[in-house]
Amino acid sequence: MSFKTNALTQKNSLKGFYKILFTIAVPIILQNLLQTFINMMDTVMVGRLGSVEIAAVGLGNQIFFILTMVIFGISSGASIFISQFWGQQDFKGIRKTFGIMILACLFVSAVFAVLAVFKPEFLIGIYTEDSAVIQKAAPYLRIVALSYPLMAVSSACQMAYRSTEHVILPMVTTAVSFVLNVTGNSIFIFGVEMLGIPAMGVRGAALATLISRIVEFLITVLYGWLKKFEATGTFREMTAFSRDFLLRILKIALPVIFNETLWGLGISAQNSIFAHTGTDSFAAFSIMNTISQLTWVVFIGMGNAAAIILGKKIGAGEEVEAVLYTRRYCWFFPLMGLFIGLFLIPLSFMIPLIFNVEPHIVRIAQTMLYVLVFMYPWRAFNMLLIVGICRSGGDTVFASVIDSFWMWFVALPLGFIASFKLGLAPYQIMLCLESEQILKAVCGVFRVKSGKWLHRITG
Repeated sequence: MSFKTNALTQKNSLKGFYKILFTIAVPIILQNLLQTFINMMDTVMVGRLGSVEIAAVGLGNQIFFILTMVIFGISSGASIFISQFWGQQDFKGIRKTFGIMILACLFVSAVFAVLAVFKPEFLIGIYTEDSAVIQKAAPYLRIVALSYPLMAVSSACQMAYRSTEHVILPMVTTAVSFVLNVTGNSIFIFGVEMLGIPAMGVRGAALATLISRIVEFLITVLYGWLKKFEATGTFREMTAFSRDFLLRILKIALPVIFNETLWGLGISAQNSIFAHTGTDSFAAFSIMNTISQLTWVVFIGMGNAAAIILGKKIGAGEEVEAVLYTRRYCWFFPLMGLFIGLFLIPLSFMIPLIFNVEPHIVRIAQTMLYVLVFMYPWRAFNMLLIVGICRSGGDTVFASVIDSFWMWFVALPLGFIASFKLGLAPYQIMLCLESEQILKAVCGVFRVKSGKWLHRITG
């Protein structure tokens, strides 16, 4: 597909480009940053109890991580339609899609919740044979599992609200959740003698999580319905979809669900590679991920914002403007990647102040962060490509193929060989695992230039 536009048309079409992008992106960035702090605070506060407790909560959250990947896949796939329907101002289409999203998320989360409540030992046993860890993790998982359906509905609502440009509420609800979670952890993990509240340990951490998610659910759902957000409607409006409509949604959404699930398993495989490389390497890899999350939230927000903007443009029939926006995104994201990536260098010097680990582990983590500085422009472009461009244009099969293929058939095998066969240094293993970023970006450039990514899937 090619579009002939003159300089004046391009200037008018791109007017307010940065304002539009950051108006949507900044609240999403702040929301993800708060979520990162929630995860960090949980680790820090539970860490005061001991290594067994840390392992118990960490492994319990592995179940939650897999669930969130599936839920994000469902919500992200459905939100492609919501963004395009938003561009058409087709509120009936938005509500039917939202209804499918809610039902699918509820079903998946209910399956996970039932397994976690009645078979927690079995689930934790997949990851470890340590009976002490399983004994601590089982009650934690039973309590946290009660929040899975609430989290699933909240996440679906927040994704739908964002796709219709209501980006403030998800940020506010996450901020409330953050305050409640930290406060609850302080009270229930360690107890408050003056109030007669006993120390509950990991059970207290689970209870604090459950309470924060109940409140987050109530605010997200009730406020959206009271303010009559476009995605919200009556039960009849949200279930008035036909079989053909459902199949059309599934055709686009299933590759996204498949993609996110494989990506989540790939991340687990990366952790496994470093865990088998050695305890020090795994500790450094975990530290590197924790530090990088503080900066990567910028691109999560920008990628999601680009998807919302492009989806709306395509849905409104403004394909020329969508292409012009895409061209500017394609150089702006890598440039931002280079700029934001440089912040990893000063952050690397903060590792000894945050983590109580040996000096050689600090050096390993710092070297891995320096590898990320080089990879950030490629990573930023791929975030734009997969989440922003391909998904907004309904090109989910291509996005799923290149995202999964290069990870599973190139990067992970290279990482395995580098670790298990060659015994290379951690930063060299990291380079092998990051090789997929360059390969994906090269494929992505050709795809974007071809114009084959752009589809008006809402008809």
